[in-house]
Amino acid sequence: MTQAVAPEVRRIAPAAYLLIALRLVLMIALLLVCVPLHYLWRLIGLDRMWPRVFLSGIGAVAGLDLRRHGKRVPGALLLSNHVSWLDIPALSHAANAAFIAHDGLAQIGFLKWLCSMNETVFIARHKRADVSNQMQAIKEAMDHGGTLTLFPEGTTSDGTGIIPFKSSLLGALEPLPEGATVQPVALVYADVPEVSWVGDEPGLDNFKRILARLRPVRVDVHFLAPIAGEDLANRKTITAAAQYAVGRALGVTPIHHTGRKEEPDDPTT
Repeated sequence: MTQAVAPEVRRIAPAAYLLIALRLVLMIALLLVCVPLHYLWRLIGLDRMWPRVFLSGIGAVAGLDLRRHGKRVPGALLLSNHVSWLDIPALSHAANAAFIAHDGLAQIGFLKWLCSMNETVFIARHKRADVSNQMQAIKEAMDHGGTLTLFPEGTTSDGTGIIPFKSSLLGALEPLPEGATVQPVALVYADVPEVSWVGDEPGLDNFKRILARLRPVRVDVHFLAPIAGEDLANRKTITAAAQYAVGRALGVTPIHHTGRKEEPDDPTT
């Protein structure tokens, strides 16, 4: 478990705004190129790839230096810790992933449009009547071989540990689609206090702070062993097993879901 603490507020140097402006121009150029190509690909019936190209490009423009560890299972449901908005371009690039998101994002027109292009599945935990439709949408996405990512912390942490995973966020996934694979993923940032989006920091301030960096943002993406056996019994056992695995990869000494305390693994090995 980690206490989310916002980083000390630092003023952005005037010269750094030139770097922010340059990166924003590059991001807008990416959008203008990728959106028409995305709709062209859809029109001729080709697999969607341009939203992933766009998100990977956003990560590159923002300075992401990404390194993969472990073996990714294509078409799996990924359960990952959540540190920053950079997690999305990082996992899109590393895992070709779409995302499961709260339907609150769908209330913001521009964000809904962007998310929909990337085949985001929106879920509303408070709408019981929609659960069957949400389950069907998730099942269809996974049946088509798509990799979906869910952030079961429900918010961002400071990256030095994890916030307890919420089993309720997997409500639309119970029972799991037949043959589904659930794979925990640990995101480990080298300069996590400079990157994490926590506390009362406005999202725009965090965005500008990252774009103002000269140094690359190093992130290690650890694909951990898929959850198996009795740990797949229900959403509570799944989230407990995923939290345990991600905690070990982050170097946190976790309490296993059986109650056994163990020493963390070194994620670099």
